[in-house]
Amino acid sequence: MSNSKEANARAEASFKRKQDRAREGAKAWAEYEAQHRGVDEKIARLKSLRLAKEAAEAAAEGDDAQRTHTEKLRRPSASVRKIDNSCSGPRA
Repeated sequence: MSNSKEANARAEASFKRKQDRAREGAKAWAEYEAQHRGVDEKIARLKSLRLAKEAAEAAAEGDDAQRTHTEKLRRPSASVRKIDNSCSGPRA
């Protein structure tokens, strides 16, 4: 009878170790997933910030280019001013 009790005790100990390992593995996997979820969220946040910054810079460059183009249209060139001055001389 003692052999069957020892065998039963070994079997229970083995089963308990397997359960403990399974619990530890599930806990480790949950930590792993949580860590990677955090990294993925951080990457997404940084990407959105980078894209917003690039869009703002592109808009600023576009505004500068539009402003320069508009200023060029508003200001007559030096040769046009000279021509205007020569035409608007005193009339006799």
